[in-house]
Amino acid sequence: MIDFKLDPKSGSPFYRQIIDQIKFGIAAGNLKTGEQLPTVRALAVDLKVNLNTVAKAYKELEIQNVLATQQGTGTFISDIKIEIPTSEKQNKLQEICSEFSAIAFSYGFSVEDMIQQLQKLKSR
Repeated sequence: MIDFKLDPKSGSPFYRQIIDQIKFGIAAGNLKTGEQLPTVRALAVDLKVNLNTVAKAYKELEIQNVLATQQGTGTFISDIKIEIPTSEKQNKLQEICSEFSAIAFSYGFSVEDMIQQLQKLKSR
């Protein structure tokens, strides 16, 4: 299971962030075929968003055959292979790094400080 994180400052709607995280989770192998996702209500409560936000994300992913909902049982990852294009991965990484570096720079950290910390995290 993935740990959903929503960023209100990203400029991307919450439902789109949920969709992206599910797709990236499948592409990275963190979400497997047949794995059950939280219910719409449970995820909405966990993320502190409106039920309709999660329902919209799940519905769009159902239309794309990424998710399958079984009445009374739940929502599951369908048997679909998702490959995120390299350009999309690079854009996402650039977005994450830009936000990360802006915050770090505002606290007075240097690029070298960030690299050292990232290397420490990697070696865990």
